[in-house]
Amino acid sequence: MTTDLLAELEPVVAQNLDRHLAMAKDWMPHEYVPWEEGRDFREVPWHPDQSRLTPQARTALEVNLLTEDNLPSYHREIAHRFGLESAWGTWIGRWTAEEGRHAMCIRDYLLVTRALDPDQLEAQRMAVVQAGYQSGHQSPLETLAYVSLQELATRIAHRNTGRFVNDPIADLLLARVAADENLHMVFYRSLVNASLEIDPSAAVRAICKEVIEFAMPGTVIPNFRRKSLVIARAGIYNLHIHHDEVVRPLLKHWQLFELEGLDGPAEQERERLALHLDALKLQAERQQEHFADAAGAHRKKALR
Repeated sequence: MTTDLLAELEPVVAQNLDRHLAMAKDWMPHEYVPWEEGRDFREVPWHPDQSRLTPQARTALEVNLLTEDNLPSYHREIAHRFGLESAWGTWIGRWTAEEGRHAMCIRDYLLVTRALDPDQLEAQRMAVVQAGYQSGHQSPLETLAYVSLQELATRIAHRNTGRFVNDPIADLLLARVAADENLHMVFYRSLVNASLEIDPSAAVRAICKEVIEFAMPGTVIPNFRRKSLVIARAGIYNLHIHHDEVVRPLLKHWQLFELEGLDGPAEQERERLALHLDALKLQAERQQEHFADAAGAHRKKALR
């Protein structure tokens, strides 16, 4: 993706920024926190029995929060790819300001409700932010494809966590966060649409690469693999959801398999993507079967 293409996309950025500002709703993070439940940690030290949430719910909220905590890295990455001039810079500033509310209100909720050890949570935040997030050598076009996927995945993870937690306050809070993420996804998805019109072969290559190599930005979280399996078993975010609710809807929206007139490398990447999707679907089915078998074995053991 050349500087010229970034310049060609600038009017689209400005148009979608105007649409975003017209649709976005201002909201106050402090209004989504049950402050009346707060107690002084010096007078009443934290204990795991103080939380009303299940271990799975606490793990999901922890991963959601620590992922949001890494905002400084995300800002750096997209600013490096798109620059801080013109409409691009205005969007990046607005996006960063909106994203900053997410960690703020989720952390306040977790601390006030004593869902997690505050000392351990802060130690993990320090580790995650120090490690940072690096997207490697992504081109700007690859970054647009990646953030479209990631914003949708994050929206679904937040929304499903809110429903799973079984606390109406958390559900309302995470629904509000998910609404932000959805608007962010629509913004980036629209830029990919425009890129497909400007340079379809380059855009298809970028989309295929990012779908095939996709990984959530939370991989830098300590013990992320173990925690992601807990989240997957709970049905909050797993391979089945990733395939059916993230990848397939975006590819359908972009009409990726219907596009014609692509160059040879783009056609090859599209063929590679088709094979990847078949493998991903099979992996998802096997994961679901494994979780079902493990749950059945656990129930039998509990009845003995």
